[in-house]
Amino acid sequence: MAEKEVKVSEQHVWVGVDDEHVLLGLTNYIQGALGTVISVELPDIGDRIEEGEVFAEIETISTVHEFVSPISGKVLAVNPHLDNHASIINEDPYSEGWLIEVRLNDSSELNELMDMDEYYHFVFKDTL
Repeated sequence: MAEKEVKVSEQHVWVGVDDEHVLLGLTNYIQGALGTVISVELPDIGDRIEEGEVFAEIETISTVHEFVSPISGKVLAVNPHLDNHASIINEDPYSEGWLIEVRLNDSSELNELMDMDEYYHFVFKDTL
């Protein structure tokens, strides 16, 4: 994802920005905290997701965790590899482990998100 700008929410969802199309996924930090991902519940292609609303349920060996969308838009694609290989989120969270592709409704929503450096300080603020 080096060619794309990456923004991150306080809920540990990254947004890979490429014009008005964005990819959403889970950060390396949160996938490690959750443990092995065994299944994923995502919206369907054509669905609309809203900023601040749950867009993904991630099931691990110990729990089911809901993730809130940091942006609003229309779902253009869902990662087809997650059906048979959900743990790819653990193995490669920023590339092969993306969750959904979305067409942004309002690019100004990205201004509310952190860059990776800000996110690092947000996550590790108590240990720095």
